[in-house]
Amino acid sequence: MTLSDTLRNVALNFIGEAKKSEIEFKSNGVLTLGVEIELQVIDKETMNLASRAEELLKESAHIDKLKPEFYLSTVEINTGKCNDVHDVNKDLKDTMLQLGKVADKLSMAFSTTGSHPFAKYSDTIISPTKRYQELIDRNQWLTRRMTVYGLHVHIGMESGDDCIRFNNFFLNFIPHLLALSASSPFWQGTDTGLSSCRPTMYEALPTAGQPYHVRSWKEFEDLYETLKRCGSIKIIKDLWWDMRPSPNYGTLEIRVCDGCATLYETVAIVAFIHTLAHWFAENGSWLETVNYPPRWLSRENKWRAIRHGLEADLVVNTDGKVRLLRDDIGEWLEKLKPYYEKLGYLEYLDNLNNIIEKGTSSERQRKIFQNSGNLEDVVRSTVVEYMLQKPQWFESHQD
Repeated sequence: MTLSDTLRNVALNFIGEAKKSEIEFKSNGVLTLGVEIELQVIDKETMNLASRAEELLKESAHIDKLKPEFYLSTVEINTGKCNDVHDVNKDLKDTMLQLGKVADKLSMAFSTTGSHPFAKYSDTIISPTKRYQELIDRNQWLTRRMTVYGLHVHIGMESGDDCIRFNNFFLNFIPHLLALSASSPFWQGTDTGLSSCRPTMYEALPTAGQPYHVRSWKEFEDLYETLKRCGSIKIIKDLWWDMRPSPNYGTLEIRVCDGCATLYETVAIVAFIHTLAHWFAENGSWLETVNYPPRWLSRENKWRAIRHGLEADLVVNTDGKVRLLRDDIGEWLEKLKPYYEKLGYLEYLDNLNNIIEKGTSSERQRKIFQNSGNLEDVVRSTVVEYMLQKPQWFESHQD
């Protein structure tokens, strides 16, 4: 072997190792949790978005769980690695308490709904980072519209193949999670007629929306490398799917939910996700008992949740049979109840049932607008709910 051959082999091995490390799944705990929440930065006087994230981040340098986001009117808070939803609840409460003190000092307010009811995306300012400028260059106007806010939930996985299996399980619950978290009925001053308009912003992007179906980690690796090779993506974060593997964190990241208006709703939905994960860990064969839905069917069910929320009818088979989404959620909650009990999550189950019975954020926002005809009042209500950490129907429905 010549020296040039040796150098070539070394170079190829180096490239191969680099690719492997980039997509290598690094488990960091099984069925652990991590949560990310995107916050709207609100001007207290106008109730409009305020492009003051840089000022807020500077004043909050001591809060290590606060991060910049795409727009200067948005920040993100995230938890550390949590063992259960009790840890998530405490972690988020602590960060929100610290952040609230800074916000009072700066005369700012926050909301965590999936969209701001009347802000104009053309007025927003993009964070001056290279990555965000590249996204604008690639997707142009489509990226400019994305003044929307989500709840992202990470679940710790043992391996890449396990991550894909859990991913394929949770794909069945996209409508359920969208309907339960729905909080984006208004967009740029208009009632969209949708329970959740946020997903429609993402679905216009070429690498967002419903994930492509793969059956193993190897298939995902091959897909990822192909998308990189042809220039569709540069890094795994360019896959803005409803859920995606996060190999560096060792998690499945569920990204489909609207931002929840309150911590009460956030932890209820995170507990639903975590309980489902524990159920599937013990009932993994369920995936082999159901047919993987054709794309048209899963797309139709997602659309029905976007449009009608908890009032949607789900298509349950290729013959066109339907059932109420509420009934399907109820059947799953009954199946999951022993797991809720085992995990100590019965309080969160009660919270979820309250959301189902008394109304999502989208329903509450519409009622306020119907009463006052003023979208500023809608924002005030979401700001109050964020501060109270519970829905405004909470007090009026106490026994």
